[in-house]
Amino acid sequence: MSETSTDRATELRERAAALDAADELGKLRERFTLPDGVVYLDGNSLGALPAGVAATTADVVARQWGELLIRSWDESGWWTAPERIGDKIAPLIGAAAGQVVVGDSTSVNLFKALVGAARLAAAGRTKLLVDAATFPTDGYIAQSAARMTGLTVVPVDPSHAAEAMDADTAVVLLNHVDYRSGRLHDLPALTAAARAAGAVVVWDLCHSAGALPVGLDAHEVDLAVGCTYKYLNGGPGAPAYLYIAARHQDAFDSPLPGWNGHADPFAMTPDYEAARGATRGRVGTPDILSMLALEAALDAWEGVSVEAVRAKSLALTDFFLECVAAYVPQGLVESVTPAEHERRGSQVSLRTENAREVMGELISRGVVGDFRAPDVLRFGFTPLYVGFADAERAARTLGHIFG
Repeated sequence: MSETSTDRATELRERAAALDAADELGKLRERFTLPDGVVYLDGNSLGALPAGVAATTADVVARQWGELLIRSWDESGWWTAPERIGDKIAPLIGAAAGQVVVGDSTSVNLFKALVGAARLAAAGRTKLLVDAATFPTDGYIAQSAARMTGLTVVPVDPSHAAEAMDADTAVVLLNHVDYRSGRLHDLPALTAAARAAGAVVVWDLCHSAGALPVGLDAHEVDLAVGCTYKYLNGGPGAPAYLYIAARHQDAFDSPLPGWNGHADPFAMTPDYEAARGATRGRVGTPDILSMLALEAALDAWEGVSVEAVRAKSLALTDFFLECVAAYVPQGLVESVTPAEHERRGSQVSLRTENAREVMGELISRGVVGDFRAPDVLRFGFTPLYVGFADAERAARTLGHIFG
């Protein structure tokens, strides 16, 4: 390394230390259990373990289940967990209480939302617009929902989705943040365009909830879904959530009318009567172990504003990109994540040759990100536990790999 590059590396490390020292969110790292010596930049796939989850899970298993047994449905609040935890998630996605219910997977909730949206849409409309670059499951579910409801799936680039919305559009399904590139789509403008066209909009928040402000109520979103194991740190396979705007709840007709969504579940009547509010989004018996682990995980958000998280996220990703430019020889990697703040989520995706092998080498050196075929390195920045020194080390390690 030349003297000039050594000086530059020293300057970046010193800046990282100063930024971490001034970071108001830096102390939140203590709320998580992370392995020593590892830079964890894959929270956009699986969030780190919040410190309080292990004790809570042990209590749920040993006392609530082991001692109280079936009494825990009432005495430990198991029965009300889907709505109670939904209300803990609501502020993180800009929703008032009573509009979010937790349970099932993202795929199942997306199916409910899409069929429910089609049933809310005006009669005679035939199109279901879907983000052309969506995560594969969203596309699969959309195709199935379209077959059930008589709609035709029309793939669209979210950048041009507003132009594709017309009087024949029934439902619009979009991702707030693209999972490959980290591109942030304009939720306020696209929601307004769907409303102007008379369509019902469904947003997938998997890569934005817990990383940036969403504003579901403020922007009059109709329906939304999201997972909880990424930036919300709910754990592997943690239950997902469904948002049903209050104005749609009485008319929302779920395609999965399970007994947990019944107005009187224990009446055991042969005919279905939907519960009031977001509770009608429930289907079967809640997965209590993972549900209560998620509830404990959300305690890590106590006293934290999403706006502060967003500010740190942008600062982290800016700094990481600066470090990559300093450490990696020009032309070997290319950022596919937009540089503009208003178009960037909380991850940086770099395109390079032999991306799988490069990520494998990074992981072997203690920098954990992930890879997406064919040529994308993904680095997720979770501001609750990732710092500026982490960003600098990750970029420096990448530079070492490229010689």
